[in-house]
Amino acid sequence: MIRIGQSEDIHRLVKGRDLIIGGVKIPYEYGLDGHSDADVLLHAIIESLIGAMGLYDIGHHFSDKDPKYKGISSLKLLDATAKLLHENGYRVINIDSLIMIEKPKMAPYIDKMRENIANHLNIEKENVNVKATCAEGLGYIGRGEGAKAQAVCLIERV
Repeated sequence: MIRIGQSEDIHRLVKGRDLIIGGVKIPYEYGLDGHSDADVLLHAIIESLIGAMGLYDIGHHFSDKDPKYKGISSLKLLDATAKLLHENGYRVINIDSLIMIEKPKMAPYIDKMRENIANHLNIEKENVNVKATCAEGLGYIGRGEGAKAQAVCLIERV
């Protein structure tokens, strides 16, 4: 059986936080605000995988009300999601994702993001695609107030 999942995540950009996207710490004056490290890309990917399995959403498994997730690396949440996939008899076929952020440019970091995602899900890097775009000055993304990510995944029962 093959299943598809999709999700998106949004976080506000604020001073005083690290900017971590795809498990990569990116030098920038602003970071994403959230209970965990607020990794918008990994959150979208995690939720798309959880959704593809039919296991509710990211908040059901990793509640922002639970203090044990305060400041946690989203790579650890991705590890827990990989374990959920295995326990439920699924493997990832591929992931396609998109980061929407005005600044900084993501291109120098995309290859490392793909490596992180692939390594933590135990899949080939070629099965992970990460793209990035800006909003050309439009809306909250274009004004530099936040970042958004979208992800689509395909999984199969093994």
